[in-house]
Amino acid sequence: MARSKSSHRWMQEHVSDPYVKQAQKDGYRARSSYKLIELNEKDRLIRPGMLVMDLGSAPGGWSQVAGRIVGEKGRVIATDILPMDHVHNVDFIQGDFTDEAVFNQILEALGERKPDLIISDIAPNISGIASADQASSMYLVELALDMARKVLKPKGNFVAKVFQGSGSESYIKEVRTSFDKVSIRKPAASRSRSREIYLVAKGFKG
Repeated sequence: MARSKSSHRWMQEHVSDPYVKQAQKDGYRARSSYKLIELNEKDRLIRPGMLVMDLGSAPGGWSQVAGRIVGEKGRVIATDILPMDHVHNVDFIQGDFTDEAVFNQILEALGERKPDLIISDIAPNISGIASADQASSMYLVELALDMARKVLKPKGNFVAKVFQGSGSESYIKEVRTSFDKVSIRKPAASRSRSREIYLVAKGFKG
């Protein structure tokens, strides 16, 4: 089947993307790994021994970064509706984290501990209808915030990808009510034409 012009352009851009090439070289599963690496360098989010939760983790680019930094004494609890191959220092739970059975599995994996950090690089399946895609993306980040409010350690941190558009400003205001400080980041690995930004929320008020 012939590719559309847009998919052909995306493929050419993807193949020549320096972050794609670097990910292959460094053994990361996705170019998105470099977004978390930059956020971590700027905001000092992940440290050895931490308990980190990764929402919407597949294919595992962010889990790989977090797993390497937390080390043997730390742990990453990752979850996604899609399957994900094993990552060192990462416990993966497949399913919808808003489903009660999956949520209970997550709580069981956490045990008595609360995450020091929750990271979310979730994006919806794109339909091509801008308003519907924006609504879907906002729904997902609202669910991620809800999870953070339920399980995050007091003074813990939260990182989430947000697509700028309808609902994003009110979402940022909502995040500010639960955290001491909220910064907006646009990592170098985030394509300039993309509407995605990353919220780095520090100091969960519990």
